[in-house]
Amino acid sequence: MIEFKGWVRTSLIDYPGKIASVLFAGGCNFRCPMCHNGELVERSASLPSLDVAKVLAHLERRAGKLTGVVVSGGEPTLQPELPSFLARVREMGYAVKLDTNGYRPDVLRGLLTVRLLDAVALDVKAPPTKYPLLAGVPDLDPGAIGQSLALIGAAQLPCEFRTTVVPGLLDADDIEAIARWIVDAGRGAASSYVLQQFRGTTTLSPALNGAIPYPVAELEGMAARARRWVDDVRLRGV
Repeated sequence: MIEFKGWVRTSLIDYPGKIASVLFAGGCNFRCPMCHNGELVERSASLPSLDVAKVLAHLERRAGKLTGVVVSGGEPTLQPELPSFLARVREMGYAVKLDTNGYRPDVLRGLLTVRLLDAVALDVKAPPTKYPLLAGVPDLDPGAIGQSLALIGAAQLPCEFRTTVVPGLLDADDIEAIARWIVDAGRGAASSYVLQQFRGTTTLSPALNGAIPYPVAELEGMAARARRWVDDVRLRGV
């Protein structure tokens, strides 16, 4: 059975245009130094799992009042039962949004092929040359991320690409390189690109705890450079 470790029963912000329920899968294949979900990433097995039958019963009762379901993490594509869970949710009439790091393109391809997704949010951690550092995986292959970008572009689903702008690890050149990569690999199909403000508390890497975020004016300058490639670039968390 799919392992969910957290649940926001009603959200107005996680699925644009929908009143959504948000589920958080345990476990992750990345160790991003700026991550704030350390328990889901490193200690998932020690956390209690939700009763999926109760989750489904709640969604069935709320169908029509709730209109979307977001599956986030951790990294939900690690869950073998993800397709069957999403199929059940779709049968209830819900729109489904997947939040993913994009490192399992074969799983993403399968979900898209059988049309289990209505929207995707993809965290793009860094330009390809810096991906191992920002994902915390030394032998990471950025080509897998490129495959996911291409799949999303071909599917033409609404997609939000987003990057947490980590001071000292990412700069304006990196942000522009990410924006260009999103467009080039995704065949020009970028829906929107969000630059998320870094928060220097409870990060997975102790070295980043207390790090000072970029000033808003500097983030706005990065957004302006990203708009050379993606029309809709926004700041979040400022």
